[in-house]
Amino acid sequence: MSITYKDAGVDKEAGYKQVQLIKNMIKKTHTDGVISDIGGFSGLFQLDSKKYKEPVLVSGTDGVGTKLKIAFMMDEHHTIGEDCVAMCVNDILCQGAKPLFFLDYVATGKLVPEKMAKVVEGIANGCIKGSCALIGGETAEMPGFYNEDEYDLAGFCVGVVDKDRIIDGTKVEEGDTLIGLTSSGIHSNGYSLVRKIVFEKEKMAVDKFIPELDCTIGEELLKPTRIYTKTVLPLIEEFNIKGIVHITGGGFYENIPRIVPDGLMATIDTKRIDTPKIFDLLQEWGNISTKEMYSTFNMGIGMVLIVGKDEKEEIISQLKEQGEKLVILGEIKKGEEKVVLCHQ
Repeated sequence: MSITYKDAGVDKEAGYKQVQLIKNMIKKTHTDGVISDIGGFSGLFQLDSKKYKEPVLVSGTDGVGTKLKIAFMMDEHHTIGEDCVAMCVNDILCQGAKPLFFLDYVATGKLVPEKMAKVVEGIANGCIKGSCALIGGETAEMPGFYNEDEYDLAGFCVGVVDKDRIIDGTKVEEGDTLIGLTSSGIHSNGYSLVRKIVFEKEKMAVDKFIPELDCTIGEELLKPTRIYTKTVLPLIEEFNIKGIVHITGGGFYENIPRIVPDGLMATIDTKRIDTPKIFDLLQEWGNISTKEMYSTFNMGIGMVLIVGKDEKEEIISQLKEQGEKLVILGEIKKGEEKVVLCHQ
């Protein structure tokens, strides 16, 4: 008796069905540069070279870490793709790049077209929020490698910036101001610690309602990562933003020094941050030190802009006009510590 691919655990028909389910979602993300359609061996995007004197392509890749475990526990899969886009798009924004296109990779033990379509729906929504096109991807069915009801997710984003407009922190100087843009919650890092506290130490069920959060713990932990393109890109195009920091894994202590030149330090007054309640609860439940919290989580600030004195007020005004909840975190001073946080 002959053996088929389906006998080995790979259902090609399920793959075909998934493609049909996601076609319209993907088309909604397409921008002017897209010159290919789903189904080809690769995605094609035409760069508008006339718009840039010396175009530099900027790329970023990331996943969503163990936040996926929460999606599995909740059996909710329509937002996790948005997280994946956010982690990539927010990173390339830090270099001053305009996001152009995104590709995804999903690997699963058993391909369930409807479940994967929800994941792609989240990716498509993230691309729309990130002003980039979803031009391709790959769904791999890998029986025996992943559990049947689980999957892994990663993404890849490409953007463009003019060479003389690259933001790399070299222009940061004493007296510059740090402006924080609020997060939507935990975003997509620190979830190994979150899961240890919530599900191992506190032994909570994902559907446990938390009055302080006005939702279940699962709903809070699945809140999608905020995408900052439509807030930050207009500022990049109009002003000379000196530094941009995406507060992800490593929190304030690891990420801010990446953009601060030697001999300078960012001084931050954390009392100015209206920290979301979830962080207070995690700190209480886990008996975590304040330094550890700011070394692991965003604590309510998802992105930090470093701006000069001459443009500070105009930038603040524009952010407020957009309805942005901004926080004046502190300023750049002389020093060797790169970042100093005041918690008093």
